[in-house]
Parts: sequence; C-alpha cells; structure tokens
Amino acid sequence: MGLTRKGRKRTLLVILLFWLAGLSLFAPVPESHAVDTDTLKERINEKEKEKKALEKEKKELQQGKKNVQAMISSLEGKKQELNAVVQELDEEVIRVENDIAQLEEAISLKEGEIEETRQELVAAEEVALAQYEAMKERICFMYERGESLYTELMMGAESFGDWLNKAEYIQMLSDYDRKKLEEFQLVAENVRVTKELLEAEEEVLEGTRAEAEQNRSDLNALIGEKQSQIAAYQKEIEDEETAMAALDAELHAQESIIAAVEAQLASDRAALAEAQRMHYNGGKFAWPAPDYVRISSPYGYRMHPIYKVQKLHSGVDLASAMGSRILAAYDGKVIAAGYNASMGNYIMIDHGDNLVTVYMHASALYVSAGQMVSRGQHIAAVGSTGNSTGPHLHFSVRLNGAYVDPMPYITGG
Repeated sequence: MGLTRKGRKRTLLVILLFWLAGLSLFAPVPESHAVDTDTLKERINEKEKEKKALEKEKKELQQGKKNVQAMISSLEGKKQELNAVVQELDEEVIRVENDIAQLEEAISLKEGEIEETRQELVAAEEVALAQYEAMKERICFMYERGESLYTELMMGAESFGDWLNKAEYIQMLSDYDRKKLEEFQLVAENVRVTKELLEAEEEVLEGTRAEAEQNRSDLNALIGEKQSQIAAYQKEIEDEETAMAALDAELHAQESIIAAVEAQLASDRAALAEAQRMHYNGGKFAWPAPDYVRISSPYGYRMHPIYKVQKLHSGVDLASAMGSRILAAYDGKVIAAGYNASMGNYIMIDHGDNLVTVYMHASALYVSAGQMVSRGQHIAAVGSTGNSTGPHLHFSVRLNGAYVDPMPYITGG
C-alpha cells in the first residue's frame, strides 16, 4: 500500500483541513423530514380500520345476497311445484267437466225416457180409470140384475142345447169380468212400479249431477287457492329480487367506498413511505477511521497489490491500527453487515437518495442489518480480513449503484 506523491499531497491537504476546521468537521444533522409522520401513521391506522369494517360489512352483504338468492331459488321451486299441481287440477277439472257433460247427456236422454214413460203412465192411468169405471158399471149392473138376468136366460132356453149355450155365455161373462179385474189390477200395479222406478232414476240422476257439480266447485276452489299461493310466491320472489337489487346496489356502493378508502390508504402509505424515506441533505461525511488519517491508497485506477493488474480501486484505503475505530460516515440504515471472501467483514449503510457507503476488512462488527445509525457512531473495528495486505479500512461510496470518489463527501468539496 505505498503512498504516491499525489496521495501524499492529498493527505497533507486533509490534515490541513482538519487543523482549520477542528471540531466543526462534524456538522450537526439538520431536521430530516418536514412531514408529520405521526399524523400519517394515525390516519393510515384509521383508514385500515375503516377498510376492515367495510370489508366485514361487504362480506355480510355478500352472505345476505347468497341467502336471498337461495330464498329465490326455493320460492321458484315451490312455484314450479304449485304450477304442476295446478296443471294436474286443471286436467282433473277437464275430466270432471267431461263426466258432467256425459251425465247431463245421459240425464237428458233419461228425462226423455221418463217423459215418454210418464205419458205412458198417464195413458195407463186413463185406461185403468176407464176400466175402473166400466167395472163399476158392470158391478152395479150385475148387482142389480145379475141373478134375475141369469134366471131369465136359463128359463128362456128353448132346448137343452140352447140352455147349454146360455150357460156357457153366462160363464164367459163371468170369466170376462174376472179377466178385466185382473187386467185392471195388473195395470194399476204397473203404474205404481213404473212411477216408483221413474222417481228412483230421477233421484239417482239428480244426486249424480249434484255430486259432479260439487266436484267441479271443489276443484275450482282448490285451483283458486293454488293460484293465490302462486301469486303470493311470485310476490315474495319479486320482493326478494327487489332486495337482491338493493343489495347489489349497496355492494356496488360499498365497492366504491372501499376503492376510495384503498386509494386514500395507498396515497397515505406512499406519503408515509416518502416521509420516512431517508434523504441525504448534502452534509459533510465524518472521517470513517478517525484514529489515523493517512490515506494509503486513493480512489482510482492502480496496480492491484495482490493480483498485480491495473484495476479501478473503488474507494480509499485508510491506514489504521488493528482494532481502531470505524465510524459511520453519515446518518443512515445498515443494509448489510456480514462476511465476504473478498471484502472480509463488511458493512453497508444506506443514507437515502441512492447514496450508500461501504466499510471493508473490519476485524469486528458492532451493528447489524436493519439498524439505524447516526453520523460518527462507532460501528466496527479496523482489521485485515478478506483480500487485504494489512490493517486498514477500505471505504467506498456508491451513488445510484456505481462507485464514486469518496473524498468530495469527506472534505465537503
């Protein structure tokens, strides 16, 4: 790590600057943020709570929508079942109507037969009445002159043959009267039986017609009841569909509110991230190895002391005793603290605005990744770990992912 003439001049310049600046080298750290991060955090927490509440309400609305949809499906099923029942009842009504029509046709035919029979009955009654009147006359005649008539006929016979003829005539009259009486009795019995039969047939037909009419009335009443139920189910379905539409509208409104809250939340988080993001304010770096101030190898191209090739030296080597202090050059966040075969024990600190400092070859590390450090904080001890020819601190500065000369940041130039 031989020191060139240019390096010696730079070292003398640095010593002079230290002597002139004294303790003023460690400039005070200005306020890093103007944004009220506590207010942003509180607002983010409130928005997150509001979003959770809205998401919960949204889930409840979605569940309610599922319940309403299930109710609509159930009602539709019941409506279909009732429609099937009504269709069956309609078919039953048609059958009953056909039965009634056939009965009415049969009744009409039977009434015609009854009317014919009634007319026959009237004629039979007239015949019976005429026979009855004739019989009364003959009975009266026979009562008044029967014996004397028979005696006159028999006494007036001129011969035995004539007497026999008249006796036979008298027998014929007697048989005729008896036959007429029997006919009258048969006609009267026929009239009675026919009348009873007609009355019984009329009663049966009227009962059958009344029963058919009652069946039709009952079926119509049942159909009316089922149609009322269908109308009721239809009304419930329409109400549920109205509720579904209202839920959809509410869910849509809920989505809009959630989207607005999420947008505000994203904006607040971005603002908080920006507020919390580190920013390098251009202040001078602290000398990272303050116990010794000799630069043993500056930034720039050089002959590599180990590999013996011309290569960019990505930082400055600050010669210092083993175990001497390594300080954080500026406020920042430790983004790496570990071991590498080339760098040895190393630390990387992010200072914001894509500005990173690197500290290599340490013998010990006193900070870890994720830790916040301040300018001048003791973070490690000088060593010779990794590819190193002796105790020193290799200090590098990276800006936007590329190595740059660290000296302007240290000198403030």
